[in-house]
Amino acid sequence: MAPQREWFEKDYYKTLGVPEGASQKDITKAYRKLARQHHPDTNEGDAKAEERFKEISSAYDVLGDAAKRKEYDEVRRLGPMAAGFGPGPSAGGGPQGFTFMGDGADINDLLGGLFGRVRRGGRGGGAGPGPQKGDDLEAALTLAFEDAAHGITTSLYLTSDAACSTCGGSGARPGTHATTCPVCQGRGVLDDNQGLFSLSSPCRNCGGMGFVIEDPCPTCHGSGVERREREVKVRIPAGVDDGQRIRLKGRGGPGRHGGPPGDLYVTTRVQPHKIFGRKGLDLTLRVPVTYPEAALGAEVEVPTLDDGPVKLRINPSIPLSKARRVKGRGVTNGKKTGDLLVTFDVAVPARLSAAERKAIEELAKATDESPRAHLEA
Repeated sequence: MAPQREWFEKDYYKTLGVPEGASQKDITKAYRKLARQHHPDTNEGDAKAEERFKEISSAYDVLGDAAKRKEYDEVRRLGPMAAGFGPGPSAGGGPQGFTFMGDGADINDLLGGLFGRVRRGGRGGGAGPGPQKGDDLEAALTLAFEDAAHGITTSLYLTSDAACSTCGGSGARPGTHATTCPVCQGRGVLDDNQGLFSLSSPCRNCGGMGFVIEDPCPTCHGSGVERREREVKVRIPAGVDDGQRIRLKGRGGPGRHGGPPGDLYVTTRVQPHKIFGRKGLDLTLRVPVTYPEAALGAEVEVPTLDDGPVKLRINPSIPLSKARRVKGRGVTNGKKTGDLLVTFDVAVPARLSAAERKAIEELAKATDESPRAHLEA
């Protein structure tokens, strides 16, 4: 976009209350906080708040776009003389205060990437701000263990900016419509003739929009956007894991000036299961067994998540700490299916009957090997 005169006059970082090195995420966070505080809907009839809201929006329009921000930073670094806005002599004989940087240098070569709308002879087109994509939104969704494994269609209820329900996003009172700005003739910009060159600046009459809303919508006050609760249908695919981030294209904030809506990013929070654990697509399960089952061997019935129990054989020659793998009884994500990993634990009874105690005492007398022999010096 073309550099604007106000870029040299206004410190957008100061307007949003962020340092110049702030990340795009911090800039967006600061904008949203200030926008909520000064939005006309929450400050009805307050002209100062409305003006402040416009300043915040103008600052975010530049800093919120990485490409525009880069141009803004470069323009601010060069200063108004480098862009031909300031008065003074031209070091290289340039007209209207332009400073040329060497013999044979072309001003478009010097400023081409920075000043996208510098035009020779003050002629040419140029449009106002184009369509802008809406904000991306973040939400969290808590899922039952089984719903995460099987997939589910559910609803999210968000309170966010959305297209105005009264005017449908046009900004004009129902039954009326916006009209072409008579000052810029719908271009959204005005040319500032600098002699050999012309620079564009936003039309002050329409704020660079190219149109004027003479009868604003009573709900959104002409912005085309209102903050309200809305329901978003969400299809969660089978096999999602805790902390997984899912992108829902076009379900975020509304676009501006005919731009597309932003995206909605949903982070899943999966509740634990009472008996199963999970590692990726594999399910884990710890099954208690008695000492006789572990020592003598036994066939044990083990539950699965979906398909009923399966029977596993305990082999005394295989350590209990070694997980038994039951193929295909894990979680399916549509492409792969995990397994069920079963680990057996010897259950030590908290209370013993007289018969049990006597049997264990006899076993202790008959046992002549120590399981801790390898620890002895």
